Amino acid sequence: MEAHAGANQRIARISAHLHPSNFQEGGDVVIDRANCRAKGGAPGFKVAVLGAAGGIGQSLSLLLRMNPLVSVLHLYDVVNTPGVTADVSHMDTGAVVRGFLGQPQLENALTGMDLVVIPAGVPRKPGMTRDDLFKINAGIVRTLCEGIAKCCPNAIVNLISNPVNSTVPIAAEVFKKAGTYDPKRLLGVTALDVVRANTFVAEVLGVDPRDVDVPVVGGHAESQYCLFCHR
Repeated sequence: MEAHAGANQRIARISAHLHPSNFQEGGDVVIDRANCRAKGGAPGFKVAVLGAAGGIGQSLSLLLRMNPLVSVLHLYDVVNTPGVTADVSHMDTGAVVRGFLGQPQLENALTGMDLVVIPAGVPRKPGMTRDDLFKINAGIVRTLCEGIAKCCPNAIVNLISNPVNSTVPIAAEVFKKAGTYDPKRLLGVTALDVVRANTFVAEVLGVDPRDVDVPVVGGHAESQYCLFCHR
């Protein structure tokens, strides 16, 4: 009888870990700043990934969970967040992972964050111009940045959503309107262009990409210009 009761207790503990009470697919999740770090957890950065269920977001969330500097990781998206949260939370590292699903939970995902990374948005599809891409992603970025301005105005914001050279100014205008704009805390992530240039040039030259360093001017735009290959 005692063994049976002990087994039930262990199952209950495992169930509580896999299905934390602060995750709800509908309704609100109440998280205040005092509870943003797990009890007994190591100090570190509190990071939110907005668009965590996407192709970039899933890989990025996994890397952040593995980073020893991250103590709390909030994963937000409008679809599929529960599955991604479950997978990432099973990593045997110290960061606490919480999932948030849908617009009603955006503010809870952002409360108390030190860093917000935004890979949210739609990818560019065949036949879609950068103007078409901008019309869709600009609205997504605007909504997310309004939440940031309200819930974590001092957070560093990394924007990955394309076209980066256009979405960053959108974010800047949102923050200016809210009175929270700090140019040192808003960053557009364009490392992808440098990585691609290094890889393509290395293929042409037949060398290791790690030995190539190609400056790229213009970032992620139609007019980007490779100084090495002049195109």
